[in-house]
Amino acid sequence: MIVLSILGSLAAIGVLCWLLFTLAVFALPFFLGVTAGSWAHGTGAGWLGAIIVGLIVAGATFAIGQLMLAVVRPLWLKLLVVLAFVAPAVVAGYAATHGIVKHTMPSETWQLVFSGLGAIAVGIVAFVRLTALIPPEPPGRGITRA
Repeated sequence: MIVLSILGSLAAIGVLCWLLFTLAVFALPFFLGVTAGSWAHGTGAGWLGAIIVGLIVAGATFAIGQLMLAVVRPLWLKLLVVLAFVAPAVVAGYAATHGIVKHTMPSETWQLVFSGLGAIAVGIVAFVRLTALIPPEPPGRGITRA
């Protein structure tokens, strides 16, 4: 029975890590959606109104980010948009990794080290996934013809 609980725990950690890596791109829309939803609830919109406002803000944030990546021409501006989406993913990766390792490592120093490594890994994965969403430049763009 103990072996089954250990295997179940490892499977749960694996699924949660997979979810974290998959959903890291949506950290900024999620954070903004939760913030807007809690603001709407605080102003008296009720639970349903807060959920609707949060979903609209989260969807709009992701759509605006995708639109900016498709429309903006300078590479440094595209990088700025990608970094705006990667920064919350790094924070979420740090928090998730720290939540896992604090139960497995007694040393706070090693907890911080592994939490930092987890944050870096999640940030890299989010960066790669976001740069894969950037449409390629059309051939011949930027070349002047004589």
